[in-house]
Amino acid sequence: MKISEWIEPELHRQFVAEQTDALRLCTAPEGWAERFGVDVLISYKTEAALEQLKTELCLWALNIDFKFRRVFARFLPKHNADREAPRLILGDPGTNLQSTALERTLRYAIDFGAGYSVGLFMDQRENRRFVRDLAPRSLLNCFSYTCSFSVAAATVGATTVSIDLSKKSLARGKENFALNSLATNDHRFLADDVLDVLPRLARKGEKFEVIILDPPTFSRSHRGKAFQVEQDFETLLLAALEVAERNAKILLSTNCSTLQERALEVMGRYCLKATRRAGTFHREPPLPDFPPRVGASTLWMTLR
Repeated sequence: MKISEWIEPELHRQFVAEQTDALRLCTAPEGWAERFGVDVLISYKTEAALEQLKTELCLWALNIDFKFRRVFARFLPKHNADREAPRLILGDPGTNLQSTALERTLRYAIDFGAGYSVGLFMDQRENRRFVRDLAPRSLLNCFSYTCSFSVAAATVGATTVSIDLSKKSLARGKENFALNSLATNDHRFLADDVLDVLPRLARKGEKFEVIILDPPTFSRSHRGKAFQVEQDFETLLLAALEVAERNAKILLSTNCSTLQERALEVMGRYCLKATRRAGTFHREPPLPDFPPRVGASTLWMTLR
């Protein structure tokens, strides 16, 4: 990997001009570097890759006069069970591990000490923009993590329901609402199993204009029930269709390497046929700071 493969200075300036400072700076075969506000996170597979990315980061930052505050490093294990929180490798160890990052004027909380993921999945940036452009009246955010999609929808007037197994993640989601001066009166945060909640919403007759389906590859509920995306995404989508408005838009998204966009579309078409509904599919523009086929596979389904 050479320094020329880092993000071009002009593209970096464009991000800053639109008030975005959460972006991918470099993608290499053995790792990548990302900016979160004034901090940088290097994710790496080998110690050699970490050292190379760290050196190149310093040279790149000097070249464009980017003054980062700290650099954190996160090892990329082969198994999710071996994931650990990032560690500080450059900067003052006495500073707070919590900070914020901007995405098109919206502010999101970042926490380098909370676990493997720091609070914002930047590969969903264009999908969050699409939600803001839609300005829906209602949004259902399944597997909501820190509720970034809910924040994006709430800023344009939507009422939202955010569902996640983790109470801590939902608490961080409420913090994101506060960071953007959003009251939570018209928003619900449910610490529960998505596949348990969806039938309850359906029985109540609730419907949503936008539904976000971005499940983890694997999770286990507090009652021991496992969710495996390859086996259960279809069941999830069928349940979501029961609470979808007639012309709803549903985001199908996954980081599972065996479920690419074509597989998501095939699954989506099957579920539409099974529920006797019709729909179309589209993808948002590629991310300029991500190489092709890097990041989550995503597809929007529009019901008709």
